[in-house]
Amino acid sequence: MRRGLGICAVLAALAFGHGGGAEAQSRVDGALPAGSGESAQPAVLVADDVFLNGNEQLVATGNVEALYDGRRLKASRIVYDRTTETLSVSGPISLEEADGTMFVLADSAELDREMRNGLMTGARIVMDDQIQLAANELARVNGRYNQLYKAAVTSCRVCNSQSPPLWQLRARRVIHDQQERQLYFDGAQFEVLGTPVFYLPRLRLPDPTLERATGFLVPTLNNSSLLGFGARVPYFIRIGDHKDLTVTPYISTETRTLELRYRQAFRNGLVEVEGALSDDDIGGRSFKSYVFAEGTFALPRDFTLRFDIEAVNDDTYLLDYGYSGKDRLDSEISVERARRDEYIRVALTGFRSLRAGESNSTLPTIVSNGEYEKRIQLAYAPGGEIRLGFLSHAHYRSSDLAIDGPDLDPFADGRDVGRFTLSADWHRSWTLGPGVLASAQVGLAVDSFHISQAGLTSQSDAVEVTPSASVELRWPLVKATSNGATHVVEPVMQLAWVGGSNPFVPNDESTRIEFDEGNLFATSRFTAPDRRERGFSSAYGLSWTRYGNKGWQSTFAVGQVVRDEVQLDPAGGFAFTNSSGLQDRYSDLLIAGQFKTDDGLAITARGLFDDDFVTTKAEARASWRNDRAQVGGTYIWLRNDVAEARPNNISEWAFDASYRLSRHWTGSADWRYDVASDESVRAGIGVTYTNECVDISLSASRRFTSSTILVPSTDISFTVGLRGFTTKTRDKSYVRTCEQ
Repeated sequence: MRRGLGICAVLAALAFGHGGGAEAQSRVDGALPAGSGESAQPAVLVADDVFLNGNEQLVATGNVEALYDGRRLKASRIVYDRTTETLSVSGPISLEEADGTMFVLADSAELDREMRNGLMTGARIVMDDQIQLAANELARVNGRYNQLYKAAVTSCRVCNSQSPPLWQLRARRVIHDQQERQLYFDGAQFEVLGTPVFYLPRLRLPDPTLERATGFLVPTLNNSSLLGFGARVPYFIRIGDHKDLTVTPYISTETRTLELRYRQAFRNGLVEVEGALSDDDIGGRSFKSYVFAEGTFALPRDFTLRFDIEAVNDDTYLLDYGYSGKDRLDSEISVERARRDEYIRVALTGFRSLRAGESNSTLPTIVSNGEYEKRIQLAYAPGGEIRLGFLSHAHYRSSDLAIDGPDLDPFADGRDVGRFTLSADWHRSWTLGPGVLASAQVGLAVDSFHISQAGLTSQSDAVEVTPSASVELRWPLVKATSNGATHVVEPVMQLAWVGGSNPFVPNDESTRIEFDEGNLFATSRFTAPDRRERGFSSAYGLSWTRYGNKGWQSTFAVGQVVRDEVQLDPAGGFAFTNSSGLQDRYSDLLIAGQFKTDDGLAITARGLFDDDFVTTKAEARASWRNDRAQVGGTYIWLRNDVAEARPNNISEWAFDASYRLSRHWTGSADWRYDVASDESVRAGIGVTYTNECVDISLSASRRFTSSTILVPSTDISFTVGLRGFTTKTRDKSYVRTCEQ
């Protein structure tokens, strides 16, 4: 019925606006004339009832809608005056902009025919479903400016006029620039629960549709036992569409700090730099600084350039100020390309240790690496694929000592090492009759070493040729049960042989070995070619996986390595460390498992067990996540091993959790505990209140560790963010509801 009345409204408007005839026929696509000329856009008026009032007025009543240039005006009554070309609108009124980010509600209005200029009374603007602006009067100017008089601005849910919102800005006048997406306040005062807190004669804020705008960000209050009481007040500077700078003064009773962050996006990459300058009285030097920078760029021919810079002029600065927990810094520049059958990477890395007791002069501080691998598919006999590889590695120490000092290795402390490796491997796989998957590998590698300042502790030059071969058999067995579950059992067996012997050169790259599911069936479990496993070996394993009909999944795997002889190091002693699980002919038993459910529970564990089934290494992680909670716990056990610079056992567990206590309150906690030392390492607790208009966070943390350069510290922080301006309200579950 209403659709028919809308058509009648169009015809009535045509007759009223042009007097019928040929001119009326040319306007059959519009209701209200929106301008002259060929570029004029027609307006459409739809209503329950439309009639003419004399010769100059068109009156529409009952569910009236007027549309022009994407704008949609809804009202109970609209009167169009042909003489003044204005619309008199009676409410309740709603005006929606074309992009849907702004709604204007009002009691009455006087607008021009394009709805770009006019006056609205009892007006309220809702922007991006975030910010509400209420005023006695609203003046629209050129479809760009909205001027509100005696206005109140808030992002809080306003249920009735008797209860003030949690916060609001009141102003004598507010101007909203829709084009620049800015709000300008004259005579503004900030109120909390109706109580004025401070007054600002002039204030500018971005509207919530603007993602990046120059201005202040959320400040933070901090109280630290080390840095004292202070505040961080970040100021964001929008330099352009593709770059910005954030300047954060941090002033406390013990420090004067300026924190900086610069970001820039390019056509083919991006750069981000952050750093800080501090003047304090906290041990060491008074003037401290750090800079972290990283960038990624796409280069021609599918290459990618990456770099990161990490530098600090005080060993405890990063930890004292909470900028980073790293105690070894690495700066690197690399170029790489990955394709289906080719991989190339070249990198130069600089290291600096911040650990007490470590000397950077005898540590490798400059390291270069190059890697190239090419896969060639063989379409002729014997089939399979050829893998060609080239590796280069070099590291430099600033020390020139050619003798061994009081450390754990027997090599010269100032040695510099260079290594080149060429390799060629043939791989092929088959599927045998009963479903057994078979694969074979034959390879040859040539390693060349050059050691400067080796003294008498090792060879200065060495070349080693290493042939290798292996055969692997897998037999996946699948069974589906009547209850919908699927079981997959896969036994695996590998036989391998590696020829040659390890030359008498320093072991600088393979000092830490991780024996796990990833390298159980590798021909060598060393991390780099400066050491290789030699002789005959076999590896066997068994995995079982169950896929439940309710989304549950469980996996269990067990494996072991057996060799014909113990692996010895050319410098003396065993090639593998005591805690690696690989020192004897029979390796430790590797056991790993995982359990997952569709409701967010996940448990993962792995460990190494010796002949007496005593744990060598173990780690476990359990987590559970749902709509209200995120809980996780981690445990790690490492046996003491002097060769790995670990004189004592390490037994630690860590706990982290967050729980939504109610609709608006969320609690969080974390705790790291050293079981071996029977003391806490770090602990923290926090609580956050969130609704549609505010984020309030209070957190406290304690670092218990101490050393010759570190002291324990406690930090408390308090942050208040006004949603709508500083943060978005995308999660509607936090929005309060009004009681009926």
